[in-house]
Amino acid sequence: MSNTKHSGGVYRIPPFYYIHVLDQNANVTRIEVGPKTFVKQDHETVIYGPERMIIIPPRHYCVVENPAVRDKDGQVMTDANGQIKLLHSDVDIRFAQEPFPLYPGEILKQNVTPLKVIEPNCALRLRAVLDFVDELGQQIRAGDEFLFCGPGTYFPRKEVSVEEQIKAVILKPNEAVRLRAKKEMTDRNGIERRTGEEWLNRTNGSYLPLAYEEVVSIVQAYVLTDKKALHVRALGTFVDSFKRKRLHGEEWLIYVTDAETHIPDVYEEVVGIVSVTVLNSRQYCIIVNPVDSDGKPQLGKRKLIKGETSFFLQPGEKLENGIQDVYVLEEDEGLILRCTETFKEDEKILRSPGDRWMIRGPKDYIPAIEASVVLRRKAIPLDVNEGIYVRDVKTGKIRSVIGSTYLLTENEELWEKDLPKQV
Repeated sequence: MSNTKHSGGVYRIPPFYYIHVLDQNANVTRIEVGPKTFVKQDHETVIYGPERMIIIPPRHYCVVENPAVRDKDGQVMTDANGQIKLLHSDVDIRFAQEPFPLYPGEILKQNVTPLKVIEPNCALRLRAVLDFVDELGQQIRAGDEFLFCGPGTYFPRKEVSVEEQIKAVILKPNEAVRLRAKKEMTDRNGIERRTGEEWLNRTNGSYLPLAYEEVVSIVQAYVLTDKKALHVRALGTFVDSFKRKRLHGEEWLIYVTDAETHIPDVYEEVVGIVSVTVLNSRQYCIIVNPVDSDGKPQLGKRKLIKGETSFFLQPGEKLENGIQDVYVLEEDEGLILRCTETFKEDEKILRSPGDRWMIRGPKDYIPAIEASVVLRRKAIPLDVNEGIYVRDVKTGKIRSVIGSTYLLTENEELWEKDLPKQV
């Protein structure tokens, strides 16, 4: 810099400039600060400068490595030889102040940088690299992580490194955030969480995860109606949002009467949406493995449901032959039934397995679950000159019926008579 130096070993140092001078006799470097005119002696060498002092404007900072040691009055300390004492491998973060020079051995590690402003709903995740006591008097251990939440200006310190900037999760109605604990911690509701544990936060609005909370996903609610129910399975033993204890592997339905919308818990797996089954007054169905009032499946049992009704099939239940129509029998029709299980028909007639009987029209008929329909029969109208041969399957007797309408009973069948060719 031509305006600060001229020949003859005379250095003109303006205000806010400085030089480093090496005494070659003592091998000690000292600092000379302007404004002054410095005349170099024969045994002295100017090894640095003239250099402008470091000026830190408001809301800025810089980092100095190997800072000089200062006494309680802030004066720089020297050793017996006059060499400036340094805190080697240490750093000093300096904020807005009067312009200052760098003493011999000090290094500007980070240039003058604006301070970081943290907006609302944002935070810095910080990690302690050294043990220290914070402004509130709390002991922070190396390796601890914590948040600096906005809005605010973050003033860095040498014991803390900035890991990342995080943003709050915005939750709309019918949304929840699924969180996982990265270590043993206490969540925002004061609940102790174990490492790896997952839970839901259902608070509407913005949610800022804590330092040891990890956002897994945003969970959407399922909307339930009187025509749709939610089929869920427990992934572990837990108490659900309706305060009922669920066992691992248990399955159940959630109806609109329980909740209009449902956000599945972390231990709930959604198997699917179940649509309502509707029967009109002319329909019926048989449910296999029906669930009782306690929610326990009755394996191997069957249950008859008659219309008009609507219901949801419980987990594990299925329809035997789908929705079936009621048998409508006219006055010349009959239904032959076979008993598959002992039961009392109409609380009067005892039926045993293998029994066959006939129901005659006109009527609507729904078979009992202990009976199966063998076939449906229609009466045979016969003129005066017409007839049929009827064989009794129990006794084997054959008789003829002529000239009247006849409905075969449950133990009768038509018999064909073989006629010789001449006839």
